[in-house]
Amino acid sequence: MANIKSSKKAIKVIAKKTENNHELKARVKNLIKDTEKAILSGEKESASALFKDVQKYLDQAVSKGLIKNNTADRQKKRLSNKVKNMK
Repeated sequence: MANIKSSKKAIKVIAKKTENNHELKARVKNLIKDTEKAILSGEKESASALFKDVQKYLDQAVSKGLIKNNTADRQKKRLSNKVKNMK
């Protein structure tokens, strides 16, 4: 346990940032799953709306350094291909 006041504050700040980062990563994963479920069920409007949200949150995760840029681009490309190829 930290003894210095600034160290104690830093621990609190790190814990808060970690929680926010976990929330963003979980949101991205859940949106990807929801988009793929919409694709499988054939709901094109819902899938395209969810895909826009996925793009937004993937870009946020990249800007925060939570995931790599190439990973986000790959995930967006795969999802966009699935949405485009829906019947």
